[in-house]
This record gives sequence, structure tokens and C-alpha cells, in this order.
Amino acid sequence: MNTGEGKSAAALYTIHLLNKVNLKVWESLNIKSRRLHINKMASIHGAGIMEVHNVPMTAIIRPIMPEVNLNKVESIMGTLSNPETADLIPPIDVMWITGREGGNYYYSFGGCHRYVAHKNLNLPTIKAKLIKSTMNDLKCYLGASTPDLK
Repeated sequence: MNTGEGKSAAALYTIHLLNKVNLKVWESLNIKSRRLHINKMASIHGAGIMEVHNVPMTAIIRPIMPEVNLNKVESIMGTLSNPETADLIPPIDVMWITGREGGNYYYSFGGCHRYVAHKNLNLPTIKAKLIKSTMNDLKCYLGASTPDLK
């Protein structure tokens, strides 16, 4: 094994151990503590946004088909189905883009498991952080396939 492979294996093992510790800490928290922790969880895009909206599922545009782990989706569905735990699911990030004629467009690329769980449960809305974005931001995701938003 060369030095690069050793470092990579060591890094993967360290991540594995940290994940085990984080899972044990998570499992030790009561529901109230978990809710407080979830409020701190955020993506790099939504970290500075505290306001969470209930966005209609029908308003969200997802141009890339998600690939999901069905066990994870079913777990999220179970959490969403229980009124005592439904708010443990963190919001998804939604890019809010204003078209050239003032139309509002809501694009989502992440949060695939949460989105599919909401869809499978036929929930009308999903908790989301709206991230004000531009057409150039959208082009980073869609390239030449970026539509002309009005």
C-alpha cells in the first residue's frame, strides 16, 4: 500500500468512527434536544437563513430525477407521519429565482429523500429555506439547458 492509500484508508476510518459517535449522541438526545439540534443543521447555502416556509409541492421544479435509497425514504416517511416527530425533518433548500418579467420560480436540487418522502405521502407542502438566486446560479446547475424564465 502506498502512502496515499494509507492516508485515504485512515481518513475513511476516522469518518466512520465519527459517524458512529454522532449517531450515539443523536440517539441519546430527547425529542426537544433533537429539535434544537435540527435548527442548527443547515446546508452551506441555507446556513444563514433562519426563515422556513411551507412551500407547495406543486410549485417546486426539480429538473434532475432523484436517485434515492428507499429505506431512507421510508424512514423519513415514518418520521413525517408521526405528529410528535414530523418537525424533526430539516427543511430543504429551494432556489428562488425571479424571471425577466417578474415571475417566481422555485428550483430544488438537494433534499431528494425528504422531497420523495413528502411526495409519497401526498403532502401538499414541504418545509423549505428560500435562497434568493439568479439565472447565473441556475446555469451552474443546468448549463445550456437553463430555460428562459419570464
